Amino acid sequence: MGSGMTMIPKSPDRSALEQEQFLKILSREEALARFEAALFPRALQTETRKLVAALGTALAEDVTAPIDVPPFDRSNVDGFAVRSADLAAAGEGAPVRLALNGETIHCGTAPILQVAAGTATAIATGGPLPRGADAVVMVEHTQPAGQDAIDVRRAVSPGLFVSYAGSDIARGEALLRAGTIIGSREIGMLAACGVAEVSVVRRPRVAVISTGDELVQPGQVLGPAEIYDTNGAIVAAAIDENGGEAVFLGAIPDDEAKLEAAMRDALADADMLVLSGGTSKGAGDLSHRIIGRLGAPGIIAHGVALKPGKPLCLAVCDGKPVVILPGFPTSAMFTFHDMIVPVLRRMAGLPPRSDAKVNVTVPVRIASELGRTEFVMVSLVQGRAGLIAYPSGKGSGAITSFAQADGFLRIDALADQMPAGTETEVTLFTPHVRVPDLVIVGSHCTGLDLVTAQLAHASLTVRSIAVGSLGGLAAAKRGECDLAPIHLFDDRSETYNTPYLVEGLELVAGWRRMQGIVFRKGDKRFEGLSAKEAVAAALADPTCIMVNRNQGAGTRILIDRLLGGVRPEGYWNQPRSHNAVAAAVAQHRADWGMTIAPVAHAGGLGFIPLAEEHYDFALVTARKDRPAVRAFLDALGSSAARAALERAGFRPA
Repeated sequence: MGSGMTMIPKSPDRSALEQEQFLKILSREEALARFEAALFPRALQTETRKLVAALGTALAEDVTAPIDVPPFDRSNVDGFAVRSADLAAAGEGAPVRLALNGETIHCGTAPILQVAAGTATAIATGGPLPRGADAVVMVEHTQPAGQDAIDVRRAVSPGLFVSYAGSDIARGEALLRAGTIIGSREIGMLAACGVAEVSVVRRPRVAVISTGDELVQPGQVLGPAEIYDTNGAIVAAAIDENGGEAVFLGAIPDDEAKLEAAMRDALADADMLVLSGGTSKGAGDLSHRIIGRLGAPGIIAHGVALKPGKPLCLAVCDGKPVVILPGFPTSAMFTFHDMIVPVLRRMAGLPPRSDAKVNVTVPVRIASELGRTEFVMVSLVQGRAGLIAYPSGKGSGAITSFAQADGFLRIDALADQMPAGTETEVTLFTPHVRVPDLVIVGSHCTGLDLVTAQLAHASLTVRSIAVGSLGGLAAAKRGECDLAPIHLFDDRSETYNTPYLVEGLELVAGWRRMQGIVFRKGDKRFEGLSAKEAVAAALADPTCIMVNRNQGAGTRILIDRLLGGVRPEGYWNQPRSHNAVAAAVAQHRADWGMTIAPVAHAGGLGFIPLAEEHYDFALVTARKDRPAVRAFLDALGSSAARAALERAGFRPA
């Protein structure tokens, strides 16, 4: 450690006291301002790169043109180099005959003969203009007159079809300024001037470490309670996207000595250190404690009023930024892009990101937490009067929500909700809105992927948003989707789905699927019983925990009917998919729930049939002739889709 480093004693009491000051939650703006103030101003690190390796970097100094471009007067067309004065009287009715000189000038060929009065020299596009000539006549405006002459039927002015030396770039001209981001066009300009290498801002080397005993690298086998290390790969990729050079050092277990050694080695070699995990204030997280021993000033902010991303930790150790991102992938990526990318790009000499934004309407209420700026990922669909933004609703641990979302909206820290119908702004993850070809909003079913796979193979994009049957029906009524998958039973008519349709919607038959009680095989509370008997047995056992489904789901309606108003333990655990219900039971977080037979069987679980429900589609009539809708209907009725559904345990209608 350097002589100017602040040493923090390792005494547990002193360490706890030192860290206590960082438990105060800072606003996003204050945390970023403190972080940048501790890092900047700082000199940009430069290096010389070959032109082919300079793409995406920032020029460190001005570049002036060492030569003229073009370096000589050249022809812009195939034709003949002439003296314009010889053709002053030429016209269609009065051609002028010129004798041909005994050479043809090609690209890369220096002319030998002078163009004297009454003569012309054949010249190719890009060929150097010979002495004596001041214009080029296009070959289309001439006619051969024997072997050694041409007739010209058009007058030309001096300089016609000639690019003069330096007309593109003049020697000594400022070609590119310092700070210019080198793209393909800039590389072309530099290459045209013969520049082989340039001085650029060196990409900051960013060491990436994942932390946690539970992490396994992709490609390895998962053990109990283990998860794949998502953050390492996605953070490294995001660093490279924003001007850095990521160096992934793998996952380090929650061992203080090993982690400290890895962090010290990383800081010795890299310009920045990014860790994911280890930001919570629990006893199992070590990273923030180690930072206090790595250099001054240490932790700048530990806890930022962001959602997701509250446990973000920002530090500076002897001039090098150290960042501890939250462990959940979505939290990690939001905080990285919002708080770390500005610093990384500044270190790389790059300008701030310029993110595209669009105006949208939010169709559903979004609850928020007072006191924290909340970022909500959304999927965009085209509504009747503009873009509609549906929140992903998958939580900060869902990597797919980040990958599949179109952008995010912001809820101010002073608001506790965003009401349905709010008009707001969405920041896009890509430069342009990607409106899908087909939008499906409604109930979740694994069989849906078997049908839409054919559309993906036909290069049609499909967006499926799981909001439950009632949510999908509401979206269809508002014209926010093409199709709404529903399975809603009507007690009065004792039929599925049709009674729920309104004007402008029509029903498309889908498939039949068996709903029932899922449990772990061998559980004597459920084995051999009917669905109603099994639920009665579960309700009679206070230790028996259920897992429910989200409000608005057809399955939830079926569960509530079966429970008859009782709210047993686990009732408020409300995941949004059949797979989540099965996983909760398989992992002993719940003892029973309701799902569909294919999902229960795939998980090796016990299953008690209750009712074969109709999984159909409410089709928005006004959209039925759209190509993507017709493609979906064709796929739904195809023998390939029907066979795939049957193999998966569904019964096509």
